[in-house]
Amino acid sequence: ITMLDDHALVQTEVRNGVGHLTLNRVAAFNAVNLEMVRALQQQLDAWAADENVVAVVLRANGDKAFCAGGDIRELYSNAKQNSSLNATFFREEYALDQDIHAYPKPFIALMDGLVLGGGMGLAQGASFRIVTEKARLGMPEVSIGFFPDVGGSYFLSRLSGEMGTYMGVTGNPVGPADALQLGLADWFLHREQITEFDRCLDNMQWGHSAQEAVRSLLNTLASKHSSGAQLTAVRGAIATHFAHNSVADIIASLASETDTTLQDWCQETIATLKSRSPLAMATTLEMLRRAQELSLADCFRLEFHLGSQWFSKGDFMEGVRALIIDKDKNPRWQPATIEALEQAQVDEFFAGFQAHGA
Repeated sequence: ITMLDDHALVQTEVRNGVGHLTLNRVAAFNAVNLEMVRALQQQLDAWAADENVVAVVLRANGDKAFCAGGDIRELYSNAKQNSSLNATFFREEYALDQDIHAYPKPFIALMDGLVLGGGMGLAQGASFRIVTEKARLGMPEVSIGFFPDVGGSYFLSRLSGEMGTYMGVTGNPVGPADALQLGLADWFLHREQITEFDRCLDNMQWGHSAQEAVRSLLNTLASKHSSGAQLTAVRGAIATHFAHNSVADIIASLASETDTTLQDWCQETIATLKSRSPLAMATTLEMLRRAQELSLADCFRLEFHLGSQWFSKGDFMEGVRALIIDKDKNPRWQPATIEALEQAQVDEFFAGFQAHGA
């Protein structure tokens, strides 16, 4: 067993043929920066080529977050300095996330605590996506004037009943039971069973198929569902109201809800939408509609195309200033309201994008 480096942002260890990767930036809720992306990529490449490694587990230290996203402060300061580092970060982060989707060995993502934005990018491509009772999964980018990236255009646009549209456009997260129902997670494991899960991996007799071995272990220890889904009662309303192709129409649809048991939820949802960046919501909606027809690789290309324009033309800098830097929680979005947004402003971001096909 190798000694784990307490100071490394990503700790790595191989035990009994299993490569363990642990995000170790606890004070920052394990937010990923370029150094971490590079460490993960390097290790995953090495293990993919190493016949002594049969499977990989990704988890995080601390009890608050698996990964709360990309390092927003770093992106903000790079953009302030007109540095090219943000383009480098997104290019390498997206390449890493895309590689996880196609990883040649069983890849287990152990999601405990917050799994937001960049954390979803690391977990959604995993072959075994495990959530604990503390997991909160979401793509909250619109709340800071950005859009769901890291493959979010791909995995959100493929959720049934407009659930991905709802999550992307509101930025609202979901708990473990909803994540399992929606297909954003595969297995539920109680937090206190993680030690037992590790013990089993440490003692596993790896046969011809590591994939089957991991699956049968999870069949024994974990469950395919969990109680406490919050969204069950509003799934029908989400499917109806979020089917529209403009944010203004979604809001109008929510406002027209006649079922008295749903009206409070509709009003809360409208209030949430009115607090988000109009430009970010409208771009997110357009992106999700287009992404339904795109391959995974093209989804990442589209996100990069949007992102490369966003720091100069989008609401990210103002959103981060208001919510993270100055903390006045009063972002001055451009435009300020969804009514004032011209579709041409949104279309401009998509201009010139060419899908490559498969």
